[in-house]
Amino acid sequence: MLETMELEFSGEMWFWRGPAPWYFVTVPEKECAAIGSASAEVSYGWGMIPVTARIGGTDWRTSLWPKDGNYIVPVKASVRKAEAVDEGDVVTVQLTVDV
Repeated sequence: MLETMELEFSGEMWFWRGPAPWYFVTVPEKECAAIGSASAEVSYGWGMIPVTARIGGTDWRTSLWPKDGNYIVPVKASVRKAEAVDEGDVVTVQLTVDV
């Protein structure tokens, strides 16, 4: 039976200047522990966890990326534009994980 894990947290948006640049919000340790407990059931490889995310009034499907023992949420350009948020802004993120 599929259950839903819902989490909410606030964090600062940061920019990774890699070969394919992305904006992220880091998931706090407490929420990472909850996600980690379900990761074996929901990960589709490389530790990626599929989620529905929300900032403000904008929802999108994405996957949490593992980083340094925690998880990070990639924030799409369309979400940043719709919510008028950018690097350094503190945002509230709602995550839904189907476990």
